[in-house]
Amino acid sequence: MTLRSYFNFDTHQTSYRQETLAGITTFFTLSYIIIVNPAILAAAGIPKGASMTATILTSIFGTLLMGLYAKRPFAVAPYMGENAFVAYTVVQTLGYSWQTAMAAIFISGILFTLITIGGLRQWLAEAIPSSLKHSFSGGIGLFLAFLGLNDMGVVTLGVPGAPVQLGNIAQLPVLLSLGGLLLTAVLLIQRVTGAILAGMVVTTAAFLLTGLLPLPATAFSMPPSIEPIFMKIDLQGALTWGFASVIISVLVMDFVDTMGTLFGLSSRANLLDKNDNLPEIEKPMMVDALSTIAASLFGTTTAGVYIESAAGIEQGGKTGFTALVVAALFALALFFSPVLTIVPPFAYGPALVVVGMFMLQSVTKMDFTDYSELLPAFLTITLMIFTFNIGVGITAGFIAYVVLKLFTGRIREVRGGMWILAGLSFTFYLFYPYH
Repeated sequence: MTLRSYFNFDTHQTSYRQETLAGITTFFTLSYIIIVNPAILAAAGIPKGASMTATILTSIFGTLLMGLYAKRPFAVAPYMGENAFVAYTVVQTLGYSWQTAMAAIFISGILFTLITIGGLRQWLAEAIPSSLKHSFSGGIGLFLAFLGLNDMGVVTLGVPGAPVQLGNIAQLPVLLSLGGLLLTAVLLIQRVTGAILAGMVVTTAAFLLTGLLPLPATAFSMPPSIEPIFMKIDLQGALTWGFASVIISVLVMDFVDTMGTLFGLSSRANLLDKNDNLPEIEKPMMVDALSTIAASLFGTTTAGVYIESAAGIEQGGKTGFTALVVAALFALALFFSPVLTIVPPFAYGPALVVVGMFMLQSVTKMDFTDYSELLPAFLTITLMIFTFNIGVGITAGFIAYVVLKLFTGRIREVRGGMWILAGLSFTFYLFYPYH
């Protein structure tokens, strides 16, 4: 059997070139995680070098499994948000060691594997109403656009009462980034294949030519040893009553992030069926669960499907071959990280903005006439962005949906799984690390 037939290229009307281009685009859009994840986890006392290797190995494991087993064009890597939760809340605020925090990740991965095997995660996913599923895609799209505008320097931190404001668009880096956005838009309008990737490459080249981005000192480097953090989990410290809140928080955050991202990406990639469900959803969910277990053993935090996969989907990625390309590039990054991580935020920011625009299309499938459906979806979208937390938006939507149906006499419209999701969402806010 050839790879072409294994991934059903003919059915998906795709090609090696299209899938490879999509994989390259996805990788360069999310390659920042190789640098950013270790930087955040350093606040928990985890060595940066070993953490970088753990980040890459986790991404290779999860993305390869996603491609070969789930056959989806999704990349897997350690989640942003969960890493900050571990570093700043679990370790710095609550005072637990990073080894104990890794045990929480390990336990959540085991629990997710068990409930995925038992079909519970699929049952819960199918209980989510279509209005909320489409809101996930729209919300994540605006979330990506906000991230992109921030990376470009167009939107920056503001002052009390006005949290964000217009950046200094007269600065050369911002102007080059805006130029990259314009170039990407023009290429998309002209239907040029590889428009998003071309925009990133040209913008990066502009930064190199203007001296704003230095050439790497070397193209090749051996990966730092993972030994200091490999399998350093403290199960005994995690199996205490006081630590239960941390495990619950990790469980809920992982569940809602994965759920929202899967439906958001699948909606945009036209992978949902006529009932707005994702066929064989248990496969990418199993990949998520096993990747989280692997992440904890490697020495990093919860891993799952990355929203930046949308960039590759927009580039034409439709099958697991896209994921194989991403995994291969992560493998190269172990030895060529100086080159592969050179793309600055100013260059991949425009890609996130464009992808966010595409993902916003899903809101047109929402029911704007039924307020008991519209308001939960609206809360999901807005709170994702304004709290800068995908999990907060999704859990708020779950709770609002059940409450509104209850108080409007339409409780029969709530499927059994939604009650469980609303209950889990409620515990999320009970244990949420308020500041």
